[in-house]
Amino acid sequence: MSEKSKSRGLFGWFIALIVLAAVILAVVYMVKSKVNKPDDDEEAGPVPGPPGAIDKKYADALKLALQFFDIQKSGKLVNNTIPWRGDSGLKDGSEANLDLSKGLYDAGDHIKFGFPMAFTATVLSWSILEYADQMDVVNLLDPAKESLRWTTDYFIEAHPSDNVLYVQVGDPEVDHPCWERPETMKGKRPVVKIDADTPGTEVAAETAAAMASASLVFKDSDPKYSATLLRHARQLFGFADAKRGLYSVSIPEVQKFYNSSGYGDELLWAASWLYHATEEKSYLDYVTKHGNEFARFGNPTWFSWDDKLSGTQVLLSRLLFFKKDLSGSRALANYRGTAKAVMCGLLPKSPTATASRSKSGLVLVSDWNPLQQSVSAGFLATLFSDYMLTSRIHKISCNGKIFKATELRDFAKSQADYILGNNPMGMSFVVGYGDKYPEYIHHRGASIPADATTGCLDGFKYFNSTKPNPNVAYGALVGGPYLNETFSDARTNVRQNEPATYNNALLVGLLSSLVTTSSALQSLK
Repeated sequence: MSEKSKSRGLFGWFIALIVLAAVILAVVYMVKSKVNKPDDDEEAGPVPGPPGAIDKKYADALKLALQFFDIQKSGKLVNNTIPWRGDSGLKDGSEANLDLSKGLYDAGDHIKFGFPMAFTATVLSWSILEYADQMDVVNLLDPAKESLRWTTDYFIEAHPSDNVLYVQVGDPEVDHPCWERPETMKGKRPVVKIDADTPGTEVAAETAAAMASASLVFKDSDPKYSATLLRHARQLFGFADAKRGLYSVSIPEVQKFYNSSGYGDELLWAASWLYHATEEKSYLDYVTKHGNEFARFGNPTWFSWDDKLSGTQVLLSRLLFFKKDLSGSRALANYRGTAKAVMCGLLPKSPTATASRSKSGLVLVSDWNPLQQSVSAGFLATLFSDYMLTSRIHKISCNGKIFKATELRDFAKSQADYILGNNPMGMSFVVGYGDKYPEYIHHRGASIPADATTGCLDGFKYFNSTKPNPNVAYGALVGGPYLNETFSDARTNVRQNEPATYNNALLVGLLSSLVTTSSALQSLK
């Protein structure tokens, strides 16, 4: 063989070795990438775009849902659009030399409970932060922000010093035996506070979450107000953590109305919102350090005014979706893993699907205010789905079975559609939406004519009336149907037919996510 032939042969073997090495490296890289990626992150989906076509059904319902906050306002009403509502509670807080006239009545009565009101504000903030662009397309962003500010104005007044928070206006034992309009109520309106000697960790922490999240909402439009909210949030979280104690133990009278099951979830929830608001490592360290103590990793829970764990897990998951520098955090991975377990429980065809749902597919957990979990489940599902799709991740694995992120949105739509009337009863559970909706809701202001003059007791003739409510409480989401898909439209039916502000806050979030065809999050990244 000639020297030239030998050279060509060696050169050929050299090229072959290089190609083989390249193939081996490529295979190793692919395997390594596969191992390091979660099973729901294997393929990137298309980049989602800006808000798409408006879905009129959800837009109309969203407008009504936001209107309910105007119905629930206390204080001197500004630009009032509700003809049967007027000023009320103008002297609230006066016994403590405070102006607690603003805020929201929680449901069909006239008590201002700080705990569920704070949850209402936090969820409303979250909805605005994620879906402001969607709300703006249908001209509903400003009304949402105005209702939020009405509530946070109240919380600023309710927190006069670092370790003092007024958590209730009105006495249920005096208020509940009466049936009268808020504009004409004459009963005593005492105030209740927590402080270092009578702590209430969960309500202080939830109020901190409300003010931290709201500080983000107003950060660009009103920096001074935003800074004020954030200062109060920091102080309240410090108070909540340093002076730990159950709110419903310190104030046992509240146990019949908003009895707390614990405060660990609120501490994690508040710290999570403070991290989003400040990006200070100390708050992220807090959820990392106390996760095993409070987070119940691997055990899905239901999101509500009392239990914030699943909301916290979804909220912290967004950090792994959108903050690349945190992608290696094992602690956050535990939160996201539990959030995924929540999602898998909601998907009806998942191996771990919850059995707590009606034959028609509505998630139902409780016989008291049943729709709270339905609407909260839908809200969290569409949020998590949108986090995935905005991050170009379109699959989630549930015990080895793969589902598309869009299936979570389909589930969320199924809950919204049921609530809006696509159900065996043919009834919308949002007052004023559709052709058939509750007409006898348990709500004093709605049930008494605006020109009626009543005292504490003679208003019960309207409570006992067989006629529909003279005032339509547009947008009110009532408690809803039982598991057997029955519903009784009666004023006496408090379990099913009383609306609540926290239900509506969750409904606003769910509808805002569906109001256009987009699944892209533009607001908070």
